[in-house]
Amino acid sequence: MSKKKQQHEMDEQSETAGSAGGEQTPTAVPEVVPAEQPPAEEALAASQAEAQKNWDLYLRARADLENYRKRAQREKEDLSRFANENLLREILPVMDNLERALEHARQEEGGNGGLLQGVELTLGQFQRVLDKFGVTPIRSLGEPFDPARHEALGQVESAEHPPNTVVQELQKGYLLNDRLLRPAMVMVAKAPPVAAEP
Repeated sequence: MSKKKQQHEMDEQSETAGSAGGEQTPTAVPEVVPAEQPPAEEALAASQAEAQKNWDLYLRARADLENYRKRAQREKEDLSRFANENLLREILPVMDNLERALEHARQEEGGNGGLLQGVELTLGQFQRVLDKFGVTPIRSLGEPFDPARHEALGQVESAEHPPNTVVQELQKGYLLNDRLLRPAMVMVAKAPPVAAEP
């Protein structure tokens, strides 16, 4: 047999085998039943709640950003106000020495009128420079002792002043734009001891 004939017979056999086995029916596709959807009111309420939540988050983020901007601006201003703090702290001992020299020259009252006047002018210039940069002296004498502004070096018995009052200032204290630059070194009054009755 020729090849063509063999092929033809095989095709016929496969067709008869297919019809002998019966016809195959296509499988049925199950119907997809849609899930129950919530009513429109519930869906609307849920989306409104989510929108409100997102709005609140937006407002908080906006407030945080605004607070950050304000804080950064404050820090920038403080930096410019207190930038010279170290330099001014170094100048204060020079002021102290000039004040001591002036006080000593006034006590001697010799023929040093020109020197005295020169030291007074120099001290005045220093005070103007300090004023320009916001440095002000702390008033201490006769004031109640304030540990935030004064440094007590000792106590002095005094009947003239109430206890815990500054009676002597050993070194001036200074503020830089209302912030402590250097505390005042002071002596504080204490009540004299009461004599025991016999």
